[in-house]
Amino acid sequence: MSDFREYEQYDALGLAELVSRKQVTAAELCEAAIDRIAAINPRLNAVVTPMFDHGRAATAAALPEGPFTGVPFLIKDLYYAYAGVPLSSGCRAFSTWVPDHDDEMVIRIKRAGAVILGRTNTPEFGLLAVTEPDLFGPCRNPWRTDRTPGGSSGGAAAAVAAGMVPMAAGGDGGGSIRIPAAYCGLFGLKPSRGRNPTGPDHGLVWQGAVQNHVITRSVRDSAAMLDATHGADAGAPYEIRPPARPFLEAVGTEPPPLKIAINATSPLNTPVHSDNVAAVRAAAKLLEELGHRVAAARPAIDGIALAKSYLTMYFGEVAADIDAMAATLKRKAGPADVERTTFILGLLGRSVSAGDFVTALRRWDLAAREMGRFFRRYDLYLTPTTAAPPALIGSLRPKGVEALLMGTVNTLRLGWLLKRTALLDDLAVKSLARTPFTQLANLCGLPAMSVPLHWTAAGLPVGVQFIAPFGAEATLFQLAGQLERARPWFDRRPQPAP
Repeated sequence: MSDFREYEQYDALGLAELVSRKQVTAAELCEAAIDRIAAINPRLNAVVTPMFDHGRAATAAALPEGPFTGVPFLIKDLYYAYAGVPLSSGCRAFSTWVPDHDDEMVIRIKRAGAVILGRTNTPEFGLLAVTEPDLFGPCRNPWRTDRTPGGSSGGAAAAVAAGMVPMAAGGDGGGSIRIPAAYCGLFGLKPSRGRNPTGPDHGLVWQGAVQNHVITRSVRDSAAMLDATHGADAGAPYEIRPPARPFLEAVGTEPPPLKIAINATSPLNTPVHSDNVAAVRAAAKLLEELGHRVAAARPAIDGIALAKSYLTMYFGEVAADIDAMAATLKRKAGPADVERTTFILGLLGRSVSAGDFVTALRRWDLAAREMGRFFRRYDLYLTPTTAAPPALIGSLRPKGVEALLMGTVNTLRLGWLLKRTALLDDLAVKSLARTPFTQLANLCGLPAMSVPLHWTAAGLPVGVQFIAPFGAEATLFQLAGQLERARPWFDRRPQPAP
């Protein structure tokens, strides 16, 4: 390809078609992407582990015949094990740890013909909705480099928005695909629990809250990749019913008139920015123009109680992650191995009883039952993806008294004390106040998507979220395709372009 602009004008399926027609070679696409990454990444810090030699070796060999043969691709630095390449999970203790095998998602992505060129930036263990790990430093949003691209798949979203690659792998345990997609003007779908594989190293990641998939510019790329990756792998906890037809077909099929519940009020009773409310209202108006019915409604779920149940799981999982580090490090893990916030979360996890943990999971089950009843009345649930536009880099890090208390608790291992102080509740609300809408789908195992339909007066993207019944990704893809045709976003790029 002669220049960046030519490379950028295609989505992943478009590039694959060029390769299929022999209008360009996979090797030429590989070099175009490498040049693009080299030119842009210093400004954004989206790619933290280049794998250019791996990509070149793949294109020099016979690539598998798949929907994405020859298409440049990036994988997240979390969960996506790739034999022979470090997998740090954004953590300094794992910075040199190298898996000896590919995980199942990587196997299926390779089988689809994608050419993997690197790993993308993520917060430590994927814990935050911003991507600012101590190990690699902050990732920046291509729309405004003083702003976060979100997290935890922030590097993936920044890379796609900047045109380094047409799509990249992400993971979503509380909004980590949808939040970065919303902040970067992209399409992001979290599949139903069990739709994509998690093996061979994991079963129910974060008790089933996490699903891995991709962040894309076009809807059809997301659908085609889900066609390529979905389905249980060996030892999967359970097997979800396969789709009746390919997801890619759904994208081009007009949906029937849908009844869509709409709500722009935070489940935490915290403020929602006027731009995010405006995005939902504009989306509702567009839906009505397209023949759908919208109605103000919200499920009968205690949002604050559900958020606390999410945090209970979150604390426990961090404690387990730190304990599991011992096997890799061959010694007990300590505060020097992880970031201060991560170690605090682990201490909190050790202060949670088994009864607390089970009670939290039972609340997820009750919420899922309520959503099942809710979807007897409505086909979809529309909310803002986030409660505010992207924050300034560094603005959400603990400061002042918070930082001092966290340091004291770390030093004295007083997780039980922090759990019993009002500061914990304040920190919990603060941590979720900007992103209170996305966790519901994770805890209930439901598919959900963020669609880029709105931009602020300052030019920052704002996404809107649609949650569907369990297993109803096809409905989401149908609606997303219709919205994409009605309000195209593919050619909306960060200005000035990188």
